Amino acid sequence: MLEILVEQRFYVTAVLLFSIGFATLLLHPNLIKKIIGLNLMDTAVFLFLAAMGYVNGGKAPMVEPGAEAAAYINPVPGGLVLTGIVVAVSTTALFLALTHRLYQKYHSVNLDVILMLARRGTEEE
Repeated sequence: MLEILVEQRFYVTAVLLFSIGFATLLLHPNLIKKIIGLNLMDTAVFLFLAAMGYVNGGKAPMVEPGAEAAAYINPVPGGLVLTGIVVAVSTTALFLALTHRLYQKYHSVNLDVILMLARRGTEEE
């Protein structure tokens, strides 16, 4: 059992990171912690994709005459990871900007407080 966990350590780490990020996203009312949880989930997906494309003893995918296809590392997961990193940075920047605007308006990053103040504001109007 331990040998299997050591052999599959990247997959196990990806699942643990995703689980921690998902729990953080669901359980914490703090918007900054929710953004960190989302980033943990992104990182777990990137680790999983990179681990899927890795081949022990593999070479860069430069085709040589007479070489076996199993000896090369798959370049597609690497491209997906790079694209995902760009998207993750963009969404993180957007969420941080929105959190900053919410903080300016409600003077809190606690989602429960923001929702309570927003409801109170709509009832008074």
